[in-house]
Amino acid sequence: MNLSLEGKNAVVCGSTQGIGYAVAEELALLGANCTLVARNEGSLKEAVHNLDIALRQQHNYLVADFSKTDKVKKAIEEHVIKHTAHILINNTGGPTPGPMVNAAVEEFENAFQQHLVNNHNLARAVLPGMKAAGYGRIINIISTSVRIPLQNLGVSNTIRAAVASWAKSFSNEVAQYGITVNNILPGLTDTKRLSELIATIAKARGVDEDVIRKEMINTVPAKRLGNAEEIANLVAFLASPAAAYVNGVSIPVDGGRTGTI
Repeated sequence: MNLSLEGKNAVVCGSTQGIGYAVAEELALLGANCTLVARNEGSLKEAVHNLDIALRQQHNYLVADFSKTDKVKKAIEEHVIKHTAHILINNTGGPTPGPMVNAAVEEFENAFQQHLVNNHNLARAVLPGMKAAGYGRIINIISTSVRIPLQNLGVSNTIRAAVASWAKSFSNEVAQYGITVNNILPGLTDTKRLSELIATIAKARGVDEDVIRKEMINTVPAKRLGNAEEIANLVAFLASPAAAYVNGVSIPVDGGRTGTI
């Protein structure tokens, strides 16, 4: 099975911590040159410094705040002038949790821009290079809410579903060029994002955070939280030549928690 990414260039968004950084680590280990994208330059420098270079990979970074779509668009368009991106990992933090009925219209609009509009701008920018290379992998880190909406995440549920539909449509149009578009649906993964969600729920219910954490774990057949590396492993496979015929799908990585076939 050919999993080598030597000679391939990857753009990994939201990649200074959590799932994004774990993905960058794994792609680098397989030989990819990684361009990390996030808003904090200090964290980006540190993350780039820590990536594997045993296969003479050359890593770099782009500073871009995903709340500013014009800045993200400019950064990627300037990058692809000199660098072909063979792999694009769309990944950014989710909207603020809370009941749907309390969400302001602006929250939906902001989330739409931050997720779907940024994904589309990034994908359009890297597409010409992927077509020319005859190789492209666009992988979106979304959520299991694409299958079953999650409680207290109304805005996120709405926007994640929109991204999944966008990805499926995009995949059908680019497959003929050797480009695949797939979605990863992480379940309860032990990241900073999950810790923040647990803290929010615990505060609202007036209980200790450990109570919420244990309740979540009990909903997972595997009886544990996932870790970022487990998400990254599947991303790495989908980015590889071995996954050339896997296209337009959404794959949960959730320990069996999502109650659908």
